[in-house]
Amino acid sequence: MKLGSSSVSMMSLLIITISLLIHTSQASPTPYDYLKGHNDARANVGVAPLVWNETVAAYARDYADERAADCNLIHSGGPYGENIAMGSSGWPFPVKYAVVMWVSEENDYDYASNSCRSDKACLHYTQVVWRNTIHLGCAKVICDNGGTFITCSYDPPGNYIGERPY
Repeated sequence: MKLGSSSVSMMSLLIITISLLIHTSQASPTPYDYLKGHNDARANVGVAPLVWNETVAAYARDYADERAADCNLIHSGGPYGENIAMGSSGWPFPVKYAVVMWVSEENDYDYASNSCRSDKACLHYTQVVWRNTIHLGCAKVICDNGGTFITCSYDPPGNYIGERPY
């Protein structure tokens, strides 16, 4: 069967379109990808939105690069507030899932007592909505073991004992 030139052109266009979709779905996250979930959670409690900061992002990138060898969930101990997440190998862990995971801890935060519910974690959430935090910088790497490491750094940091996040 011989294809006409218009059939070949349509086939080429289809192949290019599919290639672009595959490439785009695996593209590096943008600042918006990180900011969207954070700022939605902050708006829900009446806190000002975060602003992307390239200095803070550079710190997050440097730390993510350090974790690329092992993908271990170890905090940097640096000057910023920090949330980290890891996805297992073989699954393209999207940034939005890490942010959703942190924000889902809202259910485990008790505003009245300003503490996490018994046997629950909520400090990722309280860092996301910490009212005094202004700047955000994040990074994502694919680790040597095939996993994904995501880190977000917050400036100024939050989670000060005795202070409410909002």
